[in-house]
This record gives sequence, C-alpha cells and structure tokens, in this order.
Amino acid sequence: MSTKNLLLSKRMAERFRGFYPVVVDLETAGFNSQENALLEVGACLLRLDEDGILHPGEVLDYHIRPFEGAVINEKSCRFINVDPYDPARQAEAEAPALRDFFKRVTSEMKLAHCRRAVMVAHNAAFDQGFLNAAVERNHLRNRCPFHPFSTFDTSALSGIFLGHTVLANACALAGIEYDNAQAHGARYDAEVTAKLFCAIANGYRSLLLGEDSFPPIPLPASEAPGEEQDAGSPAEDSADSQDSTAR
Repeated sequence: MSTKNLLLSKRMAERFRGFYPVVVDLETAGFNSQENALLEVGACLLRLDEDGILHPGEVLDYHIRPFEGAVINEKSCRFINVDPYDPARQAEAEAPALRDFFKRVTSEMKLAHCRRAVMVAHNAAFDQGFLNAAVERNHLRNRCPFHPFSTFDTSALSGIFLGHTVLANACALAGIEYDNAQAHGARYDAEVTAKLFCAIANGYRSLLLGEDSFPPIPLPASEAPGEEQDAGSPAEDSADSQDSTAR
C-alpha cells in the first residue's frame, strides 16, 4: 500500500502502521524521572470515523500517591497546583493505577487490531521518561503496551505545521480553545493535546486530498509570542522553576 493510501486509510492499524496512538500527559513533582513523584496521569484515546477522520475519544485520568522515598519539588507542585498528600485527591498507588491504565489501553489497542500503543505527548521525551521510570519501578514492563522509545511529539509537529511549539500558541493557530485556568492538569492537557494532534493529522490528510483546509490561523497581536521557552513539559531554569507558557 502506498504512503498516501496509508495516510488516507480508515483503519487505525493501517493509518499508523500498526501503532495505536494514545495522547498522554503526566504531571510530576519535579523534573527527575528517577527521583521525583508521578502525581497525575491523563490520557485521551483516539478513534477514526467512517470517513477516516481522527477524533478524540474517551479520557482517562489517575491521581497517584508519591512512591516511597520520592523527592517532592515544592515549586513544581505549586506550579501545577497539586498537594501530593491532600486526601481530597483520592490518590492511589502507582502500580494499581498503571495496571488499570495499561489494561484499558491494551483493550482499545486490540479492538483497533494494532500491535503496540504509541505515546502522543507535547514534548514527549519528558512524559515518556517518567512513564518508563514508573514502569521499571513497579516491574510492569510486561504489562506496558507502549513502545519504549517511539512517540508522536505534538511540540515537534506543531513547529513543523504551525510554526509554533508552545502548546497554547499552537492551539490558537489551529483554532482550538485553550483555557489557561485549566492548564497543567493532566486530564485537561491530554484532552487539548488530543485535539491538536487530531487537527494536525486531519489537516495533513486534507492537504493530501487537495482540499487545503488547514491554513494556520494568525495569532492576535496581543497574543503574539515574545521571547518564550520551548514548549511542552516543564522547563527548568536556574531557579528550578517552571514557565507558565511551557504546556
């Protein structure tokens, strides 16, 4: 099957060469995947409709207790507005949360006749690093459906197709509403990243069909970016703080 026919396929297994894309966002208590706690997992499953258009589907989210001995970076927690030990979070341990997450992804992956899940994330190396560390920490390698290093990075895709890597600005260019008040929560960020990924994937499909229906939408002058950090996962500066434009 030609590359064009694969990209226009109405079957998920053909569209992504046997991979089942799952949009993932992780919120953490710092930048070190080996030492800092994983606090939230948000994920959005995707579906193809009968016309081959990609859509966001079911959203999964988990609140997770810090693992024993985890280092908690208070600045990171303030940035994402999470108290790791607040009982109102109703958080669960890493292992059962991840087992349930992997079970649900695996079920959808098999229904789509795909052989492996692939992470879609904004600055995916950050999220993948924390997920891989949690998998190793909890001895879940045999249960994890995700490819250990392949990803679809919406930061890179946005830079190529929209000329912007910051999530909020990329969404503006793609005509996607972005609420800063809800940003940096794993569930919300997974949902909005899924919308962005679908917009880019469907836009490129339209270009292949000659419809040319994916022109960038200019940012209003008041929202035009100045000097900003690169997009996606939390960016560490000399003060070990995070930039609010990062995700």
